[in-house]
Amino acid sequence: MTVPSGLPVHDVRGRGFARRVPLAVAWEWIDSHVAPPAARRLPLADCAGLRLAGDVVAMGDWPPADRATADGYAVAAADTLGAGSYNPVPLTAAVAVSAGDPLPAGCDAVIPYEAVQAAGPVIEAIDGVAPGNGVERRGAWSAAGSLLLPAGRRLRPGDLGLLAVSGYGPVGRGMVPVRPAPRVRILLAGGPKADAPEQLGAMLAALVGRDGGVVETVEVIPVDIDALADAFSRPGADLILSAGRTGTGPDDVAPPALARVGGLDLHGIAMRPGGSAGLGRSGGVPVLLLPGEPMAALAAYELLAGRAVRHAAGLPTALPHAMVGAVTARKLVSEIGCLDLHRVRLDEAGKVEPVASPGWPGLAAAARADGFVLIAAESEGVPDGADVILHRFS
Repeated sequence: MTVPSGLPVHDVRGRGFARRVPLAVAWEWIDSHVAPPAARRLPLADCAGLRLAGDVVAMGDWPPADRATADGYAVAAADTLGAGSYNPVPLTAAVAVSAGDPLPAGCDAVIPYEAVQAAGPVIEAIDGVAPGNGVERRGAWSAAGSLLLPAGRRLRPGDLGLLAVSGYGPVGRGMVPVRPAPRVRILLAGGPKADAPEQLGAMLAALVGRDGGVVETVEVIPVDIDALADAFSRPGADLILSAGRTGTGPDDVAPPALARVGGLDLHGIAMRPGGSAGLGRSGGVPVLLLPGEPMAALAAYELLAGRAVRHAAGLPTALPHAMVGAVTARKLVSEIGCLDLHRVRLDEAGKVEPVASPGWPGLAAAARADGFVLIAAESEGVPDGADVILHRFS
């Protein structure tokens, strides 16, 4: 893929790249090369959190019959006409019911216990009820053939309950049309140069789960082009995330390994941290190369790989963090040419201040941060007292 002629290429000579492409170009690549897995029909028990691939209609009426919504006696409402505390009316055809019981034939209402009294073996009404009192009608929730849930909906626990009583549960006969969660392979290319690979593996696996993916495997691969190329080539994954060895140095084996087995379409993104990220394909499977430094990997995941995982899961591609307006307590320093992801925290006055510079290594700063602020590539920074958008981590 080439950079569209209408978009600028930022010159960052002296950092190992002759140029880096704008983040918008990388997003365009992700949106055009990443697709959800093919739709499948799965048992209800396997569908939690997945997106419906098609409309789901009710297999029958629910409830399947008129039923009581409260404990009491099922009666014909007409039999209670004129009943009162000074004019009790015998109910010779009353049937005791509990909430959820179907109404017996000939009954169209439920009279509550407090509206009756016992006169020996006879139940007497001391208040009248109207037809439909205490009754949920057949098909009140859904009628046979009616739309239960639309295509594209992400199934919530309540949705599963509705589907279960509508013929799609273990005792039913239905299979639900869904898009399976994308299978994501995480490769740690020799691990980061200064930190244990456990950091990256645990962090990336949690992020993939957050964004609707299923981690197929987490593997540490030797710093070897052949070994990494083989890991890229193995079938089974819908998406591959490789972390580490993404720069332009002699031991940065990830870009040439991907170029060997498929294609390295983009390498070097105008963002900070994480600018050595790359995107390409292996056997038709999208591959995202993330830096090995943990903070850079986290930023590259948030701005690139997370979008790919959400796109593959059929979820909205936008950043999943709540966005709130805030005011800077101190200047946020940036430089023209790269979009900066600034980790910030809220001070006692509710203003945001940086916890570290965008290039500061390690995850300690991320742990202290309440969220991040994005500074556009055209900006030289944000002064103190300026309005910003805070992407909150929680």
